[in-house]
Amino acid sequence: MVREHGRDCRVTGVTVWFLPVTTRVPLKFGPESLTTVTCARVRLRVVGRDGREVEGWGETPLSVQWVWPSALPYAVRHEALCFFAEFVARGWAHFGDWGHPLELGHDFATLLLPRLWEDFRASRLTTGGEGVDGMPWLAALVVCSAFDLALHDAYGRLHGVPVYACYGPGWMRRDLGDFLAGAPGSGVRFGGRTVSEFLRPRRVESLRAWHLVGGLDPVNESELKGDEPKDGHPVLLRDWIRRDGLRCLKVKLRGTDPDWDYRRLVAVGRMGVEEGVEWLTADFNCTVSDPAYVTEILDRLRDEEARLYGSLLYVEQPFPYELGEHAIDVRAVSARKPLFLDESAHDWRQVALGRELGWTGVALKTCKTQTGALLSACWAQAHGMTLMVQDLTNPMLAQVPHVLLAAHVPTIMGVETNAMQFYPEASAPEAEVHPGLYRRRDGCVRLETVTGPGFGYRVEEMRRELPTPVAELG
Repeated sequence: MVREHGRDCRVTGVTVWFLPVTTRVPLKFGPESLTTVTCARVRLRVVGRDGREVEGWGETPLSVQWVWPSALPYAVRHEALCFFAEFVARGWAHFGDWGHPLELGHDFATLLLPRLWEDFRASRLTTGGEGVDGMPWLAALVVCSAFDLALHDAYGRLHGVPVYACYGPGWMRRDLGDFLAGAPGSGVRFGGRTVSEFLRPRRVESLRAWHLVGGLDPVNESELKGDEPKDGHPVLLRDWIRRDGLRCLKVKLRGTDPDWDYRRLVAVGRMGVEEGVEWLTADFNCTVSDPAYVTEILDRLRDEEARLYGSLLYVEQPFPYELGEHAIDVRAVSARKPLFLDESAHDWRQVALGRELGWTGVALKTCKTQTGALLSACWAQAHGMTLMVQDLTNPMLAQVPHVLLAAHVPTIMGVETNAMQFYPEASAPEAEVHPGLYRRRDGCVRLETVTGPGFGYRVEEMRRELPTPVAELG
């Protein structure tokens, strides 16, 4: 019998909105380009053991091209994700367990979400049902993350403290040993340990910002087509670097054209050096199947562009993200540069499998649930893996917990943040309250305005008009 805990909460109501956003310039994901995205915003109501009720907020972009790469039409996949969000809302509304958000989030994601995912894929609950049975688990996690984030926020608000103050001793019935297991032979034990042991003693208030150089972003004036936006924001890479004081550039590559990838990396790197950029990273977006593809590019860069090779801090997810189906030994790559799981890092078990295959780091994302990001961060650090916090081009509320995660876990270097590149005006109401989060200055984003209980959103101060909810339960 599970004993009660005086700090437990239980979900009593769920509301979901869909907020459409259009990009100012396209963002290329592997073979596809993103020009619009729907953000799922969730308000979760919880009750405490003392009968008090509060609300918490969560938000996640339903980034179709990233969560569900497929030849299926975009409209089919987008509709499926939106329908599934309503499916998950009903699951949370009827999830009557009591507990800490880490406990409830873990139990929902491991016990109930897989059943909802399988039932949804079998039900074909969209127009015509075409291709719904192919919706990946990553898509299910991303949909669930908005609800999970709202639960963590509500819990902090229930107790009147920042949510990261709730991950230490005394807050939960269970410890990390109930969620995690050490790798065989590692000697790592999680019994009696808490998440707080793996967080910074105090959050940092300023983070180095990584700028995303998309596959369609013009680097030089010769690449301009004449249809670029004239909205007061930069278009050319050099102008972005100068305006925002950037020192870190993440370069999207194709993974299917080694000559193009090498030239792109060199072109961006050389311009960066001219403008004072210190670090680069390369993102292949899961399009590579043979480690030799990556090692040949790295070796050529080492031999021909030693300065750029030295500034390449790590390589991000070149290989297909379903590690169980594509168990590629990647040690040849990680012997040259740190190699980070991104799309593959669904949860700590996938991180553990990645470590066996030779991956050395984990790119955490709040869009795979706050609960999962925290547990993966604990497992990875206990096993000597390096951390990064990566963006899903998070606008509006989604930006706040994203940056807070990077402020509390020891990342290799700052945080990736690029919503201000692709849809800066989408976050205007939130930016009035948190200007340092939605505009990069001196190469950094700042968190000093993020105060108060939960995630410190300060939603009541934001002048945002929400559309009619798509779901309101409880």
